Amino acid sequence: MALEVKDLKIYYKTLKGYVKAVDGVSFRVKDGEILGIAGESGCGKSTLGNSLVLLKPPMNYIDGEVIIDDQKLPIADYEKMRSFRYRKIAIIPQYAMDALNPTRKIGRMLKELFESIGVPFETMIPKIKERLKIVNLPQNVLDMYPIELSGGMKQRMVMVIASLMDPSVMIADEITSALDASSQKAVVQMLREFRKRGFVRSLLFITHDISVLYQIADTVMIMYAGKVAEIMPMDKILRDALHPYTRLLISSLPEVGIRYTEKLLEGIPGQPPNLLNPPEGCRFKDRCPAANERCFEEPPFIQVEENHWIACWREVEKRA
Repeated sequence: MALEVKDLKIYYKTLKGYVKAVDGVSFRVKDGEILGIAGESGCGKSTLGNSLVLLKPPMNYIDGEVIIDDQKLPIADYEKMRSFRYRKIAIIPQYAMDALNPTRKIGRMLKELFESIGVPFETMIPKIKERLKIVNLPQNVLDMYPIELSGGMKQRMVMVIASLMDPSVMIADEITSALDASSQKAVVQMLREFRKRGFVRSLLFITHDISVLYQIADTVMIMYAGKVAEIMPMDKILRDALHPYTRLLISSLPEVGIRYTEKLLEGIPGQPPNLLNPPEGCRFKDRCPAANERCFEEPPFIQVEENHWIACWREVEKRA
């Protein structure tokens, strides 16, 4: 098992109290697996990804456990995490095109990075040149400032940096959201190539766009309001999704051949709850077309079939 997360709780500390952005999340990522994490904006996807690599204020670790390669990941301890970042777990951050220091040339930036983790820069030069070739970047990019690179070049450079220590798990956070369809496909192909070549063993691919996950994910995890709603194989989601939220997400996707001047594209009515004071029970109940009185209690997270898990009272009652 590459990664196991158990009942993780990450809250944001504010003047009004704690915002429960990740509130009891559990999941596993197998060796070689690509797990897609999807859901509306504000559901806790990026908070989850960032907390596994760099927990910084106002994020606060509250509870839970993270295991990577049979070792406990000390996410609440900044200094202890130094030996895990890049080597065991790395992230391609959201807005990756703005993640590079504009005052440093790329080569100097890399040298400072490797010195900070105790790796001689000279020993990494052959690997850096190999990775640059794979993502179609010229070697003279090392002598450039980030401003001299296009947005796509900067994003590929960040992908290279995140993979240089061959981490067990790499997190890609919304890295296709600002790209057109052809660029999205190219990025997905590069990540698959990274896995194929062993540059990274497993991937967490975070997005709000389920349609992108069809191109890359083996398994999909749907999050809503800081909780996991459903986990299932990606290739079964269209026909076998059970959670009302998952099904509404799928129904909101445009279909090929449909003219939306004649038929309105469906959305999900209502708004996600305020996580400063989340509602009791199922957090989706106020927007759910199948909600009943039982939904005022917290639904258990149950397995309905192999590799398929769900938190919904309707499915619990069916199997009672």
